[in-house]
Amino acid sequence: MNLSIKDIYVKHALGNIFFFLLSLSLLHSEDFTYTITPSKQVVYLHEPLLLTVDLNQTNPDIVLLFHFAIEKHKSYEIKPLFAQHDDSLHHAKHHNRYIIYPLQTGDINITFSLTKRVTNDEKVRYFSSGDRDDFKKLETNDFPIALPPLTIQVKPLPSDTQIVGDYTLDYHIDSHEDKAYTPLSMQVTLKGTGYPPRLSNLVPKRPEYALFSETPEIKTFPSTKGFMTTAKYLFAFSANQSFTLPAMTLHAFNPQTHKSYTLTMPKQDFKIDAVDTHTLVDTFDAPPLLHSDFSWVKNLFIYLMIFTAGYFTAMITKWQRKNTTKNAHPLIEKIQHAKDTKALLQVLMAQDSHRFTSCITHLEKALYDDGKINLNKVKEEAIDLI
Repeated sequence: MNLSIKDIYVKHALGNIFFFLLSLSLLHSEDFTYTITPSKQVVYLHEPLLLTVDLNQTNPDIVLLFHFAIEKHKSYEIKPLFAQHDDSLHHAKHHNRYIIYPLQTGDINITFSLTKRVTNDEKVRYFSSGDRDDFKKLETNDFPIALPPLTIQVKPLPSDTQIVGDYTLDYHIDSHEDKAYTPLSMQVTLKGTGYPPRLSNLVPKRPEYALFSETPEIKTFPSTKGFMTTAKYLFAFSANQSFTLPAMTLHAFNPQTHKSYTLTMPKQDFKIDAVDTHTLVDTFDAPPLLHSDFSWVKNLFIYLMIFTAGYFTAMITKWQRKNTTKNAHPLIEKIQHAKDTKALLQVLMAQDSHRFTSCITHLEKALYDDGKINLNKVKEEAIDLI
């Protein structure tokens, strides 16, 4: 009988040791040791998992640095909780704590990356001698360390669960009574530990009121229990008559107690002072029906006619003024009465004006180079230049 009890005890102890070794994942090497310790091996979906990572240098003959990270993956969310790094020469120690939120059910593998960076005292002194204007990079020999993944079993949540963790609900409404169409504000606050609540459609849309909302303000603060979360949801209502906001019920689940619970807000009655239509100038609250209005076409046609008439009137006036000026000019008479090429050349040269240069050139070619010209055409050109 005693032997049987002893066997049972030994088997139980060996089982605990086996689980302990799996949870720690302890590695001994010639330069350092590390441990990766999860708070649990089996968690619920979105349940915060505390992960502790310790790195300790064991070889004092070298200067050792660590570069550790949890690799990102769609199956979980990482949030650093605490870090304490002692990079004393020859005695480096790193203590890190993370919160892991599982994002899918089943077995998930959490993977890691670790780089061992080896250097010496001389290189550290050279690195420390640099200043802002003479930056020096610390020379190290880097060695990637292959770490086995940590497998976590993730269980599904009860159906209709909206919040995971230990939360409380509070609400605040500025006023339950106001005039028509005056905004009525309401704030709903969720506070506690667990997965940050990111809820949509917290307040239902109804025809009795117009609903306005803002992006939730979610803040997290580290604590001894993990992260404390405060989520604030802001809403505003606008209505022209009294209405009732239905009661709100949120379904939550606490992984620590393995129990579901509800967070509620009772129904809210709002009294709205309706607008007295008899006091309005226009008692008919509707705009006229849309209809096609082509009066703009008529106006456009009138504007075009006025513009065209004004344009041609200005052109005719300018032409008449030009002809009147030309007919009254004494030089025009001299040009018109010039009998031959030589006489016309003398008239134009007597003006001593550059505007007749082209006409004079044609006349000179006709006189001295036996060129042929149309005298009347040259006269017209000269008159146009006046």
